[in-house]
Amino acid sequence: MDFKEYFSSVKGTGVLSTADDKGVVNAAVYATPHSTEDGLLSFIMRERKTHENIGVNPHACFLFIEAGTMTGKRIYLTKVKEEKNSELLFSLRRHCKQSECETDENLYLVSFKVDKVLPLVGSGEEK
Repeated sequence: MDFKEYFSSVKGTGVLSTADDKGVVNAAVYATPHSTEDGLLSFIMRERKTHENIGVNPHACFLFIEAGTMTGKRIYLTKVKEEKNSELLFSLRRHCKQSECETDENLYLVSFKVDKVLPLVGSGEEK
């Protein structure tokens, strides 16, 4: 699946779900991920529960609901790398660049490999 094309052509709402090492689940609204040439999906994260969970359990699911419909994707992910306050992270920010959004808070670019893609509703596997 061409995620870059999909997310640039379809508007909607995304929820990233993670769990800690005891299986306690967290869900947070996230912007669409950045798609890299090597097939990874990357999210910019702050030091909050989602980032904490990914540190102890690399598995996540990104649920994307297309605007105005009951269609979308469930994208199952495994963390493969992370960068803290990197130039790449700031170059990817959609709403402001580093100089415009100075903060004392650390930011992380967390990249995932795609394990499986399912439709929003139903069990038909897409990948």
